[in-house]
Amino acid sequence: MVGVSTSSPSRFVYRDARNRGPSLLVLAILALLVGLVGGALAAAGVIWVDDRSDNIPGVVLPVSPIVDDPPTGVTAIADAVLPTVVSLDIRGGGQAATGSGVVVRSDGYIVTNSHVISVASEGGWVRVTFADGVQLPARIVGRSPTYDLAVVRVDRDDLVAASLGDSDRLRVGDPVIAVGSPLGLSGTVTTGIVSALERPVTTSDAGEASYISAIQTDAAINPGNSGGPLVDSRGRVVGITSAIATLGSGRSSGSIGLGFAIPVTQAKSIIEQLIAEGEAEYPVVGILLDLTYPGPGAKVQRESAQGDAVTPGGAADIAGVEPGDVIVAVDGESIETYEEFVVLVRSQQPGEQISLQVDRGNELVTLEVILGATVG
Repeated sequence: MVGVSTSSPSRFVYRDARNRGPSLLVLAILALLVGLVGGALAAAGVIWVDDRSDNIPGVVLPVSPIVDDPPTGVTAIADAVLPTVVSLDIRGGGQAATGSGVVVRSDGYIVTNSHVISVASEGGWVRVTFADGVQLPARIVGRSPTYDLAVVRVDRDDLVAASLGDSDRLRVGDPVIAVGSPLGLSGTVTTGIVSALERPVTTSDAGEASYISAIQTDAAINPGNSGGPLVDSRGRVVGITSAIATLGSGRSSGSIGLGFAIPVTQAKSIIEQLIAEGEAEYPVVGILLDLTYPGPGAKVQRESAQGDAVTPGGAADIAGVEPGDVIVAVDGESIETYEEFVVLVRSQQPGEQISLQVDRGNELVTLEVILGATVG
């Protein structure tokens, strides 16, 4: 608060008391003249105003004609995307959850996050509320906790489906829009930019961990946005909103400008598998990592009570990975933590080949691994 000093004395100009000015007679004459002139000016003023009122009956400000131009920018995108976005209410196991979803097929298929519907995965119910206010029950088609994606379906075949874009074409700085139901406020639209790409993000819910090579955005995202779309400047879905960074609990648990979305290019293949099979495969290397290793890199355990550190006959074993190896790069890209390693692997497809650079004591070894597959 800016302080204001009141200690400075007021500055007055004092005139000498002996300089009394003009005589009383002169002052009286001047007062009479001023009164006459003032009266004349006032009368002239009234006549002038009356004259103007006679000639100008009223003042009308110009108004631009109303033209029903089509909306542009964010307004146009919101108009196109909002009908494809839904709110979800979930109950199960004595718990309740809310979230968002996006219609991907007109015959009732809706994508959301696995963590949004997890409480109903073993008995419970899911209710979908559409932009037109219609509410319908939904059944869970399938979910992939590994990628934090799920598909539900309603009995309706006239839905407006969202257009899917290409997240591989995104660049840092591109404008994006998040749509969903944060804090239960359905139909909420927030704007921002892509603030980073390929951000390694690890989330967990009820013991189910997801590793995402995420799109980072500063568009305001809050609890309830999960499962809703992140769209580009043409209204095409480029990501499925999944997580936010917070400073902690309480008042700091809302948006702080760091939201994360699953890239739609990666999500698309998982969604297709969930619709077709009810489950989805993800790639595996076949090793157990030492989560206490301070880095840099991802260290393969030397021994484990969980079983073999390197799965016999698995992808890593066939490639020659050994217990105690420290993986320092994948396809030439350096890694600092085990999370980065897992994210890079999960961004591949089963059956693809990756190159691992391994620190084995004082030796750097390059190994070619053909990724295996498992369901989850």
